[in-house]
Amino acid sequence: MTGPAKTDPSDIPFGPADTPWQKAFSGLRTLDGMPTVTPPSSDPREIYDDVPGIAYAGFQLPACGLTVEQYTAAESLLRAHLQRQCRNSVGFQLNGDLDYQHRLAPYLDLPVNNAGDPYRTGSVTHNTKILERAVLDYFASLWNARWPHRDDDPESYWGYTLTMGASEGNLYALWNAREYLSGNPLLHPTPGPPVPGTARNTPAAAHREQDSDAFHPVVLFSEDTHYSVTKATRLLGLDTMRSLGERRFPGENPLGPGIPWPAAVPSAGGGEGDPGGDGDGDGTVDVDRLAVIVRFFASRGFPVIVNLNYGSAFKGAYDDVAAAARVVHDICAEYGLDERHVDHGDHGDHGGHGGPDRPGGSGPTDVRTGYWLHVDGALGAGYAPYLRMAHQAGLVAAAPPLFDFRLPQVHSITTSGHKWLGAPWPCGVYLTRTRLRMLPPADSEYIGSADTTFGGSRNGFSPLVMWDQLARRSYDDQIRAAVECDRLAGYAHDRLRDLQAESGRDLWVARSPCSLAVRFRRPSASIVTRYSLSCETTRVAGLARPYAHLYAMRHVTRDLIDALIRDLAAPGAFPPESTTA
Repeated sequence: MTGPAKTDPSDIPFGPADTPWQKAFSGLRTLDGMPTVTPPSSDPREIYDDVPGIAYAGFQLPACGLTVEQYTAAESLLRAHLQRQCRNSVGFQLNGDLDYQHRLAPYLDLPVNNAGDPYRTGSVTHNTKILERAVLDYFASLWNARWPHRDDDPESYWGYTLTMGASEGNLYALWNAREYLSGNPLLHPTPGPPVPGTARNTPAAAHREQDSDAFHPVVLFSEDTHYSVTKATRLLGLDTMRSLGERRFPGENPLGPGIPWPAAVPSAGGGEGDPGGDGDGDGTVDVDRLAVIVRFFASRGFPVIVNLNYGSAFKGAYDDVAAAARVVHDICAEYGLDERHVDHGDHGDHGGHGGPDRPGGSGPTDVRTGYWLHVDGALGAGYAPYLRMAHQAGLVAAAPPLFDFRLPQVHSITTSGHKWLGAPWPCGVYLTRTRLRMLPPADSEYIGSADTTFGGSRNGFSPLVMWDQLARRSYDDQIRAAVECDRLAGYAHDRLRDLQAESGRDLWVARSPCSLAVRFRRPSASIVTRYSLSCETTRVAGLARPYAHLYAMRHVTRDLIDALIRDLAAPGAFPPESTTA
C-alpha cells in the first residue's frame, strides 16, 4: 500500500507473468506501433487494498489477455476464496444457502432484459416479465395488498423487481413521494370535487405563501436508518429535518432548547437528539419524538415523508409501523394534511422539481395525503411475515409488529431479494398503491412500454432467481426456516453472553426483540475479516463503542457460531481498549 509511485510504464510489472505493462502489446502484429491507450501512472498493486491470500497480479488484465493456465489459476483461486468467505460469513444480511447452478446456468447465455413496465411486454420480448409479475403478486399477497395489479383499480398494488437491492426501493419511494407531495401529476389521480384556486392546500394558494411550504416535503428518518436514505435525499434534492431546520428554523429544534437540529429522529433509548438517553436502545424509532418533529413541520404546512425501518441494518430492529402510522396520520389531520385537494393543472414548485407555475382557479382536483409513509423492509419484510405466521401457529413466543398494506397509511414497502430469499447478487421488490404512482418522466416508443421504473434496462435474471426460490419453497418451508433462524439468533446471543461471563469483560452483547442480529464488542481485525463481520461505532453514555454484529441467516449453523465463539475466546481476540470519549 506504500512506496514510491512509478511513472514509467516500462518499469511496472503487470499481470501474472510480471511483464512490464508496455511489453504486453508485442503480440499485436496488426498495429503499426503502440495502440492509443493510457498506461498506468503508478503500480496498482501498491495502491489497492490487499486481499488476504490473493495476489492481485494474477487477476490483472494485460493487453495480450491471460493464457489458459493463467485464467484457470486465477479463477480457481478466486472461487476458493469466495467459497471460504461466503461459507464463514456471519456479519451481513444475506442468505448464503444457494443452489441455482444446476437449474439456471443455461440462462446465463441469454441476454434477458426486463426493460420498461413489468405489466407491459413491450418490444424487448426476451424478458422474464411473466415471472416478475408472479413474484410481485406473491409479495402483494404476503404484504396484504390488493392484487393483481390493474390500471383501472386505484386500490390495487403496483410494483417492480429491483436491479439493485432495497436501496433502489428506498430511492424510488422517495422519488415517488417527492412528486406526490410536491403536487406534480399522477398517473392515475384519485378524483376530487372542484376546489377554488384560493382554497387551502391547492398549489395556486401555496404559491402565494412563502416558498410554497405546502408543497415542499421534508424527509424524516431515525438514526438507525440505512445510509441509502441519506444518499437518496441528496440525490433527489430533498430536505431532511436538519437541512430544513437549520436553514429555515435555526435554534428552534422542538426536541429541546439549545439542542442543535439532529440529522435524524432519535431512536428509542436516546441518541444525537436526546441528551437524556444513554444511546444503547434497541434501534427502533422513538415514536414520541417522531410525533414532536412531525407536529413541528406539519403545523407550519410542510408535508412529511417518513421512512420506517423493518429490520434495521445493524440492530435488526422493527419499528412499530402501526403506532408511527397512527401518529403521523392523526397529527397531519389536525393541520389539514390528511386529505389535500391538488389542482390537476398545477404542479407545485419544490426545489425546481415541479412543473410550470400557472395561476390557479376552479378546476378538477385529485385527493392526496400530505404525508408519505415508506417501510424499508430490506430484510424484515421478506422474513417477518413468516415469523408472524409461526407465532400464530404457536411455534415462537413473539413476532415483529404489523407493517404492511393492511395499514391504510402505508404508501410503499421494499425488500431485498438477496437477504432472506437468497440470490447471487443484490435484487429486490418494491410495491406501492396504483393510485399513488407518479407520472413517468417520458413515454418510450423504443421499448414499447412506459418507462415507469428506476432503470431503463432492468435485470431479467433476478425475477427468475426469486421465482425459483419461491416456486420451490412453500409457506411451511419458509415458516420452518424463519423459526430455525430465530432460534439460532437466540443460541448465538446465549453463547456470547456465556463468553462474556467467562471472560469477566463486558462484551456489550445485545439482541433487539425478534432480531436476527446479535451485536457485541468489535474483535480483532483478523476475526472481522475471517467471518465478514459488519462493524459500527455507537456512542453510549458519551463514549464511542466499536461494535460488530452477526446475523443468524439461513446458511449459518450452530457449528459456525461455535467456531466464532472459540476464536473470540482466544487470547488477543479483542483489542485491549475499545471505548473512547
